[in-house]
Amino acid sequence: MCIFCSIAKKEIPSHTIYEDDQVLAFLDINPTTVGHTLVIPKEHCDSFLDCPPALRDHVFEVAQQLAKKLETTLHCDGIHLLSNMHEAAGQSVHHFHVHLIPRYKDDQEIVAFHETPNVDFEDLKEKLQ
Repeated sequence: MCIFCSIAKKEIPSHTIYEDDQVLAFLDINPTTVGHTLVIPKEHCDSFLDCPPALRDHVFEVAQQLAKKLETTLHCDGIHLLSNMHEAAGQSVHHFHVHLIPRYKDDQEIVAFHETPNVDFEDLKEKLQ
């Protein structure tokens, strides 16, 4: 059984901060920062890639509302919105979820972007069109 499905069914306790008939949001048990929140659909979907469009949209509507509330309540300087897809991208629980991670000016950067040299942009563009 999926741990997030168990949380959604109230078989495992959580620090729930939002719930409706389709979506549950709760504080991450291993937070990156204070207020780190997970927003999940109650219906099992492995990732963003296979979540039905209406449900996916509702998850992001709730995430937007909660991000505003986190920003106002915690006085953070920014928020990371993150959803990993598959293990290579860091997905450890195979149930679609969105991380809301409050960020503060003095935090260490948790998501590092770097340049990838020698990209054939024309070839890549052709493959993706």
